[in-house]
Amino acid sequence: MKLAIVTAYPPSKVTLNEYAYHLVRQFRQKQEVTELILLTDKTEGEKDLQFTEAGCKIIVKECWSFNSYKNIFSVTKAINQTQPDSVLFNLQFMKFGDKKIAAALGLLLPLVCKLKRIPNIVLLHNILEEVDLGSAGFTSNKIMQKIYGFIGTSLTKLILQADTVAVTMQKYVDILEAKYNAINVKLIPHGTFEIPEQPDYSLPDGPLQIMTFGKFGTYKKVEGLIEAVERVRQSTGLDLEVVIAGTDNPNVPGYLESVKEKYNHVPQLRFTGYVEEQEVPKLFKESAVVVFPYTSTTGSSGVLHQAGSYGKAVVMPDLGDLALLVKDEGYMGEFFEPTSVGSLANAIEALVVNDAYRLRLAKTNYKAATAHPMSQIADMYLDTFNEIINTKNRVETNTSKEVIL
Repeated sequence: MKLAIVTAYPPSKVTLNEYAYHLVRQFRQKQEVTELILLTDKTEGEKDLQFTEAGCKIIVKECWSFNSYKNIFSVTKAINQTQPDSVLFNLQFMKFGDKKIAAALGLLLPLVCKLKRIPNIVLLHNILEEVDLGSAGFTSNKIMQKIYGFIGTSLTKLILQADTVAVTMQKYVDILEAKYNAINVKLIPHGTFEIPEQPDYSLPDGPLQIMTFGKFGTYKKVEGLIEAVERVRQSTGLDLEVVIAGTDNPNVPGYLESVKEKYNHVPQLRFTGYVEEQEVPKLFKESAVVVFPYTSTTGSSGVLHQAGSYGKAVVMPDLGDLALLVKDEGYMGEFFEPTSVGSLANAIEALVVNDAYRLRLAKTNYKAATAHPMSQIADMYLDTFNEIINTKNRVETNTSKEVIL
C-alpha cells in the first residue's frame, strides 16, 4: 500500500505533530506499507526522519501552511502528483488554521479524496460538542459560542463525508452516531507512543520533580500548579522542583514569559521550552509526578499515555474526557478540583509523601499504557483501509454486473 498522511510533522509547532511522528514510525515498519508519503506543513528545519528501525521509503511533500486559504488546492495537487493508494488525515478542527475560513477549507480535503475515489480515513482527535469554547481559548461570548457551534456542526458534517472517521474515545462515537446519524465512525484508541522496558520506578537524586507538559495559556495554565507546589513545600518541608515543559499555545503568545516574570521569586522553578523528541524520555523518567493543570479538556490526552508508558503517577482534574479516559482505559490518578489551588496541593501532597501510593499508581498506569502500543494502532488503521478498499471493490463489481445486464 502506498499510504499518504496529511499532517503536521516535527519540527512543526502545529498541533498533533508529535502524534504523527510516532504513527509514521510504526507505519514504515509494516510490511503492507510499501511507501509513505507525508503531506506536511512547511517548516524551516528538516523533517525528523532519523529512524533506526528498518522500514519503507518515505517521501515528504511540504504542501500546506497554517492559516493559508490555498491549502485545499496545494494538498490536492500533491495528492494528484504522488497518486497514493490511501490517505490518512491526522486532524482536529483547528489543524489548518485558527481563522475560520482557512480552517474550514482545509477540512474539505477528505471530501475531495472521496470524490476522487481514494480510500481515506480521518483521525479526528476531538469533537466540538465536547470542547468548552471559553476555557479552550476560542471565545467566551455566548452569541459567538452559538455561531461556533453552528460552524462546528457544519464542519463535522463535512468531515463525516470521509470513508471512515476514527475517534479515540467511545463517547465520541456515541455522540456522532446519535447527533449526525453517522454510520462510518469507528473507535481506534489513541495509543501509547513508546513502550519502554518495565521501568525500575527509581528517581534521580535531588529534588522531586513535579512536571507538566504541553502547550500552555488557554485551558492549560500553570499558575495554580506553581502556587500549589509552594503550599506543599511549606506543609511538608520536602525538596520539590516545578518543571514546566513545553511552549505557549499559539493562541496565547507570551504566556509563559509572563508567568516567568510573575513567579521569578519562586525557587526551583524550571521552564524547559520546546522539548525535542529525543529529550522526552529523560523528561518523564526524571519526574516524580506528572500534573495536568487543565480547566477543561479537548480530547484524549497524549501526555497521559506518555506518562503511563514511563511508569509515572499523575495528578489530574476530575472533569470531562480525562476522567472518562481513566475509566475506559484503566489509568489511575489523584484527582483535584480544576479551579482550586488547595485541592491541587492536596493531590500533589498525597503522592509525594506516600511513596507506596505513588508507585502503585505508576505501575497501574504502565500496565494501562502497554495495552495499546502504537504498533497495534497502526495495524488497526491498515485493517480499516483494507475494509474500505474491499467494500469499494464489491460496489464496483456489482455496478459493473448491473451495467452488463
